[in-house]
Amino acid sequence: MEIFAMTADQNGPQDNQRKAAGVSLFRTGQSGSYHDVSPDLQTGREIFSGTLPALFNPARVWESLAQVQADVKSKSGNGLFLEASDHPAAVAFDILRTRLLRGLAEKGWKRIAVTSPTHGCGKSFVATNLAFSLARRPASRTVLMDFDLRHPEIAQILGVKDDVDLAEFLAGHQPLESEFRRFGRTLALGLNTHPIERASETLHDPDTVTALAAMIEQLDPEVVIYDLPPALVNDDLLALGPNLDAVLLVTDGAQTSPDEIRACEKMFEGRIPLLGVVLNRAQDFNAGRYRYAKK
Repeated sequence: MEIFAMTADQNGPQDNQRKAAGVSLFRTGQSGSYHDVSPDLQTGREIFSGTLPALFNPARVWESLAQVQADVKSKSGNGLFLEASDHPAAVAFDILRTRLLRGLAEKGWKRIAVTSPTHGCGKSFVATNLAFSLARRPASRTVLMDFDLRHPEIAQILGVKDDVDLAEFLAGHQPLESEFRRFGRTLALGLNTHPIERASETLHDPDTVTALAAMIEQLDPEVVIYDLPPALVNDDLLALGPNLDAVLLVTDGAQTSPDEIRACEKMFEGRIPLLGVVLNRAQDFNAGRYRYAKK
């Protein structure tokens, strides 16, 4: 387990009846051989035993996502670094990105949860800045999903005004390209503007598991970041656990106690590997202090 010190103050019953809109333009499938044939004994016609190829490729899916725009200058003033910057906080996120990628490559992981022990530690800002840092790599593919289903806020953080109901995608009622957005060419956003009261039950639902698997198959990302609720507040993280490779814990140097960190470690033990701990609002007299909105 690594500890990443940050100087910035970022706080930032299964429905089998599918609506027609739930059929993606890029339906999944498996490629197969077209040379395995056998004749129909009655008609003499050939029957191909191989499966049809996938009717999509990730590049086409990415191009199908509606683009969102954000005011880069205004966001940097609010603690978000959508573009490369020499600001010490932006540099810290780039360092976190590189160390994270090294850890993922060693394990062959890609599905990362970002959480915190309690509210107010800045997990959403860390998740968002980390996603943008990852997406700045040329020819990369990163997905950021707002899985704090009870209190989604990444759309608000980014200033996205679209009405997006992530529950429709998770239930299979809407295809990926209807609910996801794209920033630039390398970052896909699974945003949400509709709080879900039965969040834990949604995460336990087999439909959600199917939707997430389809998302990874269609987008083929290198890294998926799920912004999840605080670990000690509800069981959402544990509910999604089987669909995660590891967790990144964001703590607040001004409010998180050692007991809370130990409680999280105990919760993750034997269930979800703890990739590292981000110490937010760490005191660093060389880099200085930088204050952002608490979320």
